[in-house]
Amino acid sequence: MTRDDLFNTNATIVANLTEACAKHCPEAMICIISNPVNSTIPITSEVFKKHGVYNPNRIFGVTTLDIVRANTFVAELKGLDPARVNVPVIGGHAGKTIIPVISQCTPKVEFPQDQLAALTGRIQEAGTEVVKAKAGAGSATLSMAYAGTRFVFSLLDAMNGKEGVIECSFVRSEETASPYFSTPLLLGKNGIEKNLGLGKLSPFEEKLVSEAMDELK
Repeated sequence: MTRDDLFNTNATIVANLTEACAKHCPEAMICIISNPVNSTIPITSEVFKKHGVYNPNRIFGVTTLDIVRANTFVAELKGLDPARVNVPVIGGHAGKTIIPVISQCTPKVEFPQDQLAALTGRIQEAGTEVVKAKAGAGSATLSMAYAGTRFVFSLLDAMNGKEGVIECSFVRSEETASPYFSTPLLLGKNGIEKNLGLGKLSPFEEKLVSEAMDELK
């Protein structure tokens, strides 16, 4: 299925579930991992607005799988432990809206431009790579579960008072011309404590952001 096919199925499911949340647990942290996240987060926001309980600091699009993949692929190329690699991934959660910010990777890594372009493309299309590997019989499952767990544990840690918890997530945003955009977020007891923004981007990454804008909007 394409993400557009998914939209027809998942949009209604997400609208129904978030309506129940808006009625019965309006203060809850809402973490949406159902694709297409670029669309299901705006849907969630509108449902909460309709019920008069919208708080943009408590609605998260879980894009962590993109970060996990970026960390893994960079680690493989550089012979590093993926658990110790951190690549911020900004933008959205589909195709060219997925923007790995390899220039901000810790530890610092460098790639020649052709390898960087190929690596970026692989991170953007990793979901399709899994579907092809499973010959269309399924999509990413274990890695998706791992990514969802990582994000939720980070959020729970922050809610329980742990300081300095940062995760990227697709949220309501003033950082770019797109009303929703994923950037690193400082998490806290009330959800988003602070949006840390895009940071310094390389010219290559700036071009990726501008190319993603139309689709994100």
